[in-house]
Amino acid sequence: MSKEFDYGTGRRKTATARTRLYAGSGQILVNGLPYEDYFPRKTLQMVVRQPLELTKTLGKFDIKVNVAGGGMSGQAQAVRHGISRALLEVDADLRGALKKAGFLTRDARKKERKKYGQRAARARYQYSKR
Repeated sequence: MSKEFDYGTGRRKTATARTRLYAGSGQILVNGLPYEDYFPRKTLQMVVRQPLELTKTLGKFDIKVNVAGGGMSGQAQAVRHGISRALLEVDADLRGALKKAGFLTRDARKKERKKYGQRAARARYQYSKR
């Protein structure tokens, strides 16, 4: 018995994308909107499509994504990560291409916390000699 959908979780900074792949015609919905409406910048739309274009599966799946947290760029990269992980569940042979492109690696860079006794994470208060 086949599954109804394949699932993948993508993360970037504080953004989390829960991604479901269904067999379909190529429609991508992000938080209930077409991804072109949710991500108005062409560069972010390209980021979302990258794993599908790389694996030549652009028109084969309907994708539904719930994404929360972070900004637009972080959310787009989280969606890319989630789609890549879900594609692995569909076909494990895609792993080599996705890994080489760096789409399976979780980008762990986050904002560093502010430290006490300092103005910011690394910036100190100005020192006055006199």
